[in-house]
Order: sequence, then C-alpha cells, then structure tokens
Amino acid sequence: MSLGTFLVMRHELLLIASALLVLMAEIFWNPDKKRYISLFSVILFGVITIVGFLPSPIGSLFGGMYETSGTRLLMKNILNIGALLVFIQSVTWLKKEENSEKISEYFILLISTLAGMNFMISAGHFLMFYIGIELATIPIAALAAFDRYKNKSAEAGIKLILSSALSSGILLYGLSLIYGTTGTFYFNEVAALFGNNNLQILGFIFFFAGMAFKISIVPFHLWTADVYEGSPVNITSYLSVISKGAAVFILIIILFTVFPVIIATWQKTIYVTAILTMTIGNLFAIRQQNLKRFLAFSSISQAGYILLGFIGGNQLGMASVIYYILVYIFSNLGAFGVVIAISNATGKENMDDYNGLYHTNPKLSLIMTLALFSLAGIPPVAGFFGKFFLFTAAAQKGYYLLVLIAVLNTIISLYYYLLVVKAMFINKGETPIEKFRSDFPTRFALGICVAGIVVTGFASIIFEVIKNLSFGV
Repeated sequence: MSLGTFLVMRHELLLIASALLVLMAEIFWNPDKKRYISLFSVILFGVITIVGFLPSPIGSLFGGMYETSGTRLLMKNILNIGALLVFIQSVTWLKKEENSEKISEYFILLISTLAGMNFMISAGHFLMFYIGIELATIPIAALAAFDRYKNKSAEAGIKLILSSALSSGILLYGLSLIYGTTGTFYFNEVAALFGNNNLQILGFIFFFAGMAFKISIVPFHLWTADVYEGSPVNITSYLSVISKGAAVFILIIILFTVFPVIIATWQKTIYVTAILTMTIGNLFAIRQQNLKRFLAFSSISQAGYILLGFIGGNQLGMASVIYYILVYIFSNLGAFGVVIAISNATGKENMDDYNGLYHTNPKLSLIMTLALFSLAGIPPVAGFFGKFFLFTAAAQKGYYLLVLIAVLNTIISLYYYLLVVKAMFINKGETPIEKFRSDFPTRFALGICVAGIVVTGFASIIFEVIKNLSFGV
C-alpha cells in the first residue's frame, strides 16, 4: 500500500492534521499570542473546507472497512460547510473571559467529533461505523458540558453521555444479532446474507432504535430539549445540524446498501416514526419559551420531514435528503446565529426577550425571519424546495396520506415560527433588547447563511447536479 493510497482518506487526514496543529499552537505559542488561536483555527478549517471540494481519488482501504465515493465526499463537504459556520459563530463567544483559557480545547474537540463523523460516513464495515459513532459522540458530550461553572451545562453533558451510552448499547445489541445470523460485519456481505429471518429483523429494529437516538426520532427524542437548553448555544447549533446531519447520512447509506432486502419492513417503521416525529415535535414546539428548547423541538420535527426522503427507497429520495440537509444547515444556523449574537451581547434567550426586536435591531430580525420561513417551507426560500423534493419522493411511491400529514404539520410549524416573528415585529417589550452591532465574524457567518438560503432556494440546478451523481455508495 503506497502513501498515495491514503489520499482516499483525505478528509480524515486533514482533520487529524488540523487538530494536531491547533494542539501545537496551544503548546508552543507565547501566552500573549494564544488569543489568535480562534482566528488560526477558523482559517485552517476554511482551507480544509475548500480543499475538500477539489478532485479526490475514490476507492476503499483496510479490506473494504473504509470506502469513499462521490456521494460520501459530498456528504462530508456539506458537513464541513456547516462546521465552518459554527467555528466562525464561536469566535465572539470564545473571547469571553471564562472561555479564554479553553479555546484550543474547544476547537480540538469539534475537529475530533467531525473526524468521527467522517469515518462513520465512509464505513464499509460495522466496526468502523461504530468506532466513528463513538469518536463523534464522546467529544460532543464534553462540549455540552463546556460551561463547567453552570449547573445546566454539566447536566446537559451528563444527560448526553448517559443517553448516548444507552443508545450505543441498544445499537450494539442489534449489531450482535446481525453478526450472529450472518457471520460478518462487512456491509456488502451482510446485504447478501440478510433475509426475512425473525432474528435478523429484530437485529435491524435494535439497530434502527440506536440510530433514532442520534437523530432525535420519536420516541427516542426525550433527551434532546434538555441537552440543547443546557449546552452553550454554539454547541446546541452544532448538535442540531452537524451531528444530526451526519447520523442521517450514514443511516440512509446503510438502509440503501445493507438492508434493501427488507425495504418493506423499514418503510413501515419509517412511516410510523415520521408521523410521530413531525407531529410531536411541532406540538411541543408551540409550548416553548426558551429559544434553545424551541429550536430543539423544531429540529425534532425537521427530522420527521427528512424521513420522507428515506421512505421513497429510491435515488430521488436519497438526493432529496442530501439537498435538504444542505438547506437545513443554512436555515438552522441562520436562526441559531441570531440567537448566538443576542445571547453573546445580552445573555437573553427567551422568546419574550425578543419583543420589539425589529425596532432596535432590524437586520437581526429580518435574518431570523428569513431563517424561520425557510425552516417552515415558505416559498421562494430554500426550505420550500427542500420540503417539496422530500414530499415528491414520498408521493412517487404512493404515500399520499403521509404527504398530507406532512403538509398539515407544515401548517402547524408555520404557526409557531410566526410566534417568534410576531414577537419581533408586533409585540411591544417593556425592556426591549438594546441596539448593538455584532462583530465581523458573527456578521460574516450570518451573511453566508442568508446567501445560502437564497441561493440554494433559487438555484434548483444544484439539486439536479446532486440527483445526477453516481449513487454507488
């Protein structure tokens, strides 16, 4: 195996190298220069994101345990875009005195968890898949508890690690049943040996339940709101977008490549869970006042919409999911970016605090409105096209009732998204948030989100490019 062969793992190698460079900067830079670690990390990861779009060799390593293809590379690049936005949005928060001594740790943990997600997406073997999940999960738990002097942050870290341990145990039990009935962990071999054996079906159910924890699919969603509320806002945005996106990507790869023979079984499972996830997520979002909990239940309902792309079981469904995750990254990080900017400036995170925001901070109000309209699926912004493609994928397979329920849930979601818009534009606050100007990194990240929402909404050719890719995952 030549050194050039390892270029197949370009994304992972670049992430590992960047984590080591940040660590070296922490060790060797003088104390007065360490305040530049944030800028160094953002620029470094920006270069990695750009390099990720350059042509890359496609193939497999380690006997097929690691695989890459055009589709998997696209998935990694989409995650890199989202992670870069989170990096930029974190710069202001990391300047606070209580975080100034933990800057390098923050970026190293984020890069480590992203490396785990990349290994997970490129897995061709369930052992590689599981190692990737754990590498992605453990640093996230540390990040959730990053505000170590706040009880809610410590509680969020504990809840996340306990729920992750439970989900990993359930997932591992399912994998043990699959291994026991097939005698292998390689995806292609399991696909060839998998059938309608009751023990194999049980193994799949446990596997799906374990993955449902990661994506916050009902009824495995109960940890989500508490963890999102207790975590720092930047980590909450990372959990809701990057972590969820990676779990969605690997789940759709495994369903399409490992379990196509039982497609009827997992379509029924997804049918029920999609309805429950959309409905419960939307209904509980209506009751929330804390914006992190509000966006947590919003992300749960979005997971229900994403499942409509799964149920199609075809190329259109897979392309729709990839496109929707890209749209979701810009939309959700746009909304979280406004919450982060206001939280950094004022410490306020409740919906009532946003009363009259338009009169003092009109630009932030307009960005939040655009992001929420995209999440709700209002034309002509990107979220409308994302939902349209997902609904089309399900309708093509005859799931008209499911699409109708999804449309009704979209109407419900529009109601609670408009509650935030109403607070900003119509309600009058006794003590409105004072006018303030965000720093350049925050404005830059929000500008990218706005551009992403608008451009991906109008440039439907992007979807056509994705749809015409070779889906030999």
